[in-house]
Amino acid sequence: TQRECLLCLTATMFPSRLATKVNTRAVLSQSLNGMAKRAYTTGTDKRTALYDLHVEFGGKMVPFGGWEMPVQFKDGIVKTHLHTRAAAGLFDVSHMGQLKITGKDRNEFIELLTVVDTKNLAEFSGSLSLITNERGGIVDDTIITNAGDFLYVVVNAGCYERDMVHIRKVEAEFKSKGKDVTVSDWAGRSLVALQGPLAEKVLQPHVTGDLSKLTFFKGGFFQILGVECYIQRSGYTGEDGFEISIPTEAVVEFSRALLSHPDVLPIGLGARDSLRLEAGLCLYGHELDEDTTPKQANLVWTISKRRQEEGGFIGADAVLAELPKKIAELPKRRVGLFVEGAPARDGATIHHKDTQEQIGVVTSGTLSPTLKKAIAIGYVKPPFHAVGTELLVNVRGTMRKATITKMPFVPTNYKSE
Repeated sequence: TQRECLLCLTATMFPSRLATKVNTRAVLSQSLNGMAKRAYTTGTDKRTALYDLHVEFGGKMVPFGGWEMPVQFKDGIVKTHLHTRAAAGLFDVSHMGQLKITGKDRNEFIELLTVVDTKNLAEFSGSLSLITNERGGIVDDTIITNAGDFLYVVVNAGCYERDMVHIRKVEAEFKSKGKDVTVSDWAGRSLVALQGPLAEKVLQPHVTGDLSKLTFFKGGFFQILGVECYIQRSGYTGEDGFEISIPTEAVVEFSRALLSHPDVLPIGLGARDSLRLEAGLCLYGHELDEDTTPKQANLVWTISKRRQEEGGFIGADAVLAELPKKIAELPKRRVGLFVEGAPARDGATIHHKDTQEQIGVVTSGTLSPTLKKAIAIGYVKPPFHAVGTELLVNVRGTMRKATITKMPFVPTNYKSE
C-alpha cells in the first residue's frame, strides 16, 4: 500500500545516530503522510524525462501529484539533506506546472488573478505570489516572473488541474471584456533545481553568461548545451541556488553532466520537504488552503503597498479588510515550534500548557537533520502565537512540551544585492 511504501523508507531517512529516541517509522509517516493526503495518487502516473536517470541513480519512485517521482536516493534522505546544505543537490521539479501568459493585457490579468505587483516586477525578476479566491483564501502559491515578452508562472503539481480550471474561468471572463491575454502551458519544458552553497560553482561551466550577476529571484535566458534556458536564482530549500527551465530534449544530458560533478547528489521529495521545512517555507495543502488568508499565513509581505492601497485582485475586499486588524483579532496565525522528543505529525493538536485546551494544529513537522531536534509549523489562536510561548503538542497520544520560535529554523543563504 501507499502507506507501507512511505513507512518502509524511514530507517534510511533517520538513522539511529540522529534519532536514537525517536520512533523512525512515525517520523517518516509524519514527514510524508501529509503530502500523501494531498498528492500521492494511484493508477497511471506520468513520468518526467528524468525517470530513467532517477532509477539509474537508485531513486525510490513513488506516485506524487499524478507523477512517478523519487522520494529518496540510495544515499538516504538525511545524507542528501545535509549534502544540499554543505555542497549542491539536484532536484527534478518537472512535475510543476510551467505556464506562459502573453498578450498586451497580461499584467492587468495577472494582477486580477494574483496579488503580485507587476509595476515593481522588473524584467527578468521573479516573485512569490498568491492566487486568491473571493473569500480571500489561497487557491495556490506561485512564482511569477517577468520574462520580457511574457509572464512565466510556475504552479504546484498537486494543484495544477484545479488551478487551471480557476485560471481558465478568470481568463474567459477577462477576454469577454475585450482584453488581450492568452494562458498556455510552456510546452516542451522540463524544470530542475540546483541548490546549495556550491550551486553557482557547479552550474557556471555549463552556462554561457555570468551567473554571479544574478541575485535572489533574478534571472534571464542563457544557453546550455546549445539550447535556450531560463535560469533564475531561486529555490525551495533556504539555500543559494538556481531553478532552470530547459527544453526537455536537453534535460537528461544536462542533469547527467551536473551529477558527474563530485559536489552534486540527486535529491528526492523527502529531503526537499525537510529542507523547505527548516527554511520555514509553506507547502500548499498543509500551511496554505482556500480557507486561510495571507495575514493568517503571515504572508502579507507578498502584497505590495500599491496592491494594498489599490486592491483589484480577486478576494481583495476580504483580504484588505483583514489587514488593519491586530493579530489578536485573527482566528489563527502561522507559527514555528520546537517540540521536545519525537516530532509532531501533520494534524497533531496543539494545547494550552496548563488547561490543555486545544488552541491550534500542526500542519508540518519533522526531525530536523541540521538541528537534530523536532521542528514543526502550525496554526494557533492568538495570543499564543508570540515567540517564546510554551505549549503542549499531542504527539501520538503523548503530550509533549513545545515552544513557539521564529522562522526560519535554519538561517537562509540567499544571495542579496
